[in-house]
Amino acid sequence: MRNIPVNLAGFKLRVVEEPSIKVDQDGKVLTAYGSDDPLYTVAVFAKPLATEDGYRAKGEELKITLSVSPEGIEEGDLVELIGATVSHWERDGRSGLTWKAQGLKSAAR
Repeated sequence: MRNIPVNLAGFKLRVVEEPSIKVDQDGKVLTAYGSDDPLYTVAVFAKPLATEDGYRAKGEELKITLSVSPEGIEEGDLVELIGATVSHWERDGRSGLTWKAQGLKSAAR
């Protein structure tokens, strides 16, 4: 399964690492498939909103690949993902999740 849509409405997302252009291990800028448009990465801390009884679960840091430049987003900002997806990968006995989004917008609450 690839690019499964994700609804993160029940989470507060805070930027913990400012957006930057995505590069590979050799320093080459990575681009969107079939174009010369660069990809971007941003790290956010995703924390579930409190439940009705006040329980608040621990959060997790997510590194997200973005298709477009996230203008005006800085460390500490609350944000929302536009068109968020997740994909599972396996390679050399390892596996994980890849998070992607079409964009990022401010979510001042």
